[in-house]
Amino acid sequence: MTAEEKLQKKEQKRDQKKRNKQAVEKHRGLLWGGSILVLLISIIHLSPLYLLAVNSFKTREQLYENVMALPTNYSFQYFRTAMERMNFLTSFLNSLLITVVSVALIVITSSMTAWVIARNQDRWWARALYLTFIATMLIPFQTVMMPLVQFFGSVQDYTGIQVLNTRWGLIFMYIGFGAAMSVFLYNGFIKSIPYSLEEAAYLDGASKGTVFFRVIFPMLKPITNTVVILNVIWIWNDYLLPSLILADESKRTIPLSTFSFFGQFTIQWNLAMAGLLMTILPVIIFYAFAQRSIIHGVANGAVK
Repeated sequence: MTAEEKLQKKEQKRDQKKRNKQAVEKHRGLLWGGSILVLLISIIHLSPLYLLAVNSFKTREQLYENVMALPTNYSFQYFRTAMERMNFLTSFLNSLLITVVSVALIVITSSMTAWVIARNQDRWWARALYLTFIATMLIPFQTVMMPLVQFFGSVQDYTGIQVLNTRWGLIFMYIGFGAAMSVFLYNGFIKSIPYSLEEAAYLDGASKGTVFFRVIFPMLKPITNTVVILNVIWIWNDYLLPSLILADESKRTIPLSTFSFFGQFTIQWNLAMAGLLMTILPVIIFYAFAQRSIIHGVANGAVK
């Protein structure tokens, strides 16, 4: 190798190092810019929670003076007062019962429905049923809420079966409104499960029920976690449907019980903040522990 070739090769290495350094600096700049953007978005999204937390410890005078400032002293008296006004224990148990039973029944009925649809996807009735579920996801609840109440009111008049103002009637409606999205998620996941597993179980003499609950359902755990989490968050925080169905104070859920702080002429903001914080805190804790399952389950259902 001549001296000229060596010099040329050395210059090429120098140029390559320079380009690599520029690429690293550009990547570092994009990384910093992205980090700052994520931080700003996080602050925007967390600011309502901050306002809720700091103002639940303030008196009404302190709250009206400066909503952004930290409280001068931390006292849980407003939480105790809010719990008494909300009848918190009863409301909490109502919400817990309605949420747990509704989600359990949504999981069972939706997974079985999606399994039947997925295994009969070549038949016209299965495609029609699946498209019907998908179509219901596009209908806003506000367009059907009044006809829904009128229909179940007429059912109660003609049959004597009480649906309105009952916890079980509310659970029945939650199953109907939660089925569409759940069937959609389950259907995408079940299509990835080989049918040969079911054939092997049938050859061993298993019934359809045994095949589903002993073979298929245990394999649905990732997407089941996602269905459970999404429905728990929705049902626990729902205000509109319980406000239409439940009239008795003893049957109210936690979101309904917070309405007691909002009067016609006055609003007790400090008590309302404390009550709202206690309302959303259980589901925030639940979501914090279960957020990985949401991403994992949705990804599996979408890709598979």
